[in-house]
Amino acid sequence: YSDCTILGLNLHGALLTYIPEGNEDDPLTEKDITGSEEIVAALNAVKDDENIKGVLIEVDSPGGMPVAGEEIAKALKELGKPSAAVIRQSGMSAAYWAISTADRIFASRNSDVGSIGVTMSYLENMDKDKKYVQLSSGKYKDTGNPDKPLSEEEKTLLLRDIKIVHENFIEDIAANRGMPIEDVKVIADGSSVLGGKAKSLKLIDEIGGWAEAEKYLGDKIGEKPKVCW
Repeated sequence: YSDCTILGLNLHGALLTYIPEGNEDDPLTEKDITGSEEIVAALNAVKDDENIKGVLIEVDSPGGMPVAGEEIAKALKELGKPSAAVIRQSGMSAAYWAISTADRIFASRNSDVGSIGVTMSYLENMDKDKKYVQLSSGKYKDTGNPDKPLSEEEKTLLLRDIKIVHENFIEDIAANRGMPIEDVKVIADGSSVLGGKAKSLKLIDEIGGWAEAEKYLGDKIGEKPKVCW
């Protein structure tokens, strides 16, 4: 990064903690996934680099895993250098969580922003002509196996954890964005909003894109920024 003053990072596609080994037959290729461990490593690598004076993150992601979002948000908060995030088409769910600690968040009027909620999908793969048999050492050990229906107890157990993650999400957004927690709760229904509404709700700071973000960072570092991706 010797010729750069700003580190550029991409948060594109599904956000996971790591990128699984590629499989050509798998619709989720590496191009569709961002691993938080890679972004965190990049942020940590430039913390003590005097040449890098700030960070710009480009976001186009529907979200992903909460831990991945939390990891990036923490690393960005601890960076100790000016940071800006630009949401292109979407910055939602865990992807929004990830950039919630950026000093400045920009988005288009037409960007999808927010989606502060938690979801878990479940596919049952049962055949009425077959009988499910599995030996487990714990009552809930096979919870989520698609070859058996979820019991009401199992649904309650999973919903318990979904609610906990949702509460953690709300608390972090309130703290990271400097918003009253009650204001975040009102909009934390899992829906996204467009950029203009996101600005009025204080989910983003400005309507804009790369140019506005680079100007912001330039003003912060006191020189024309040179972004290297």
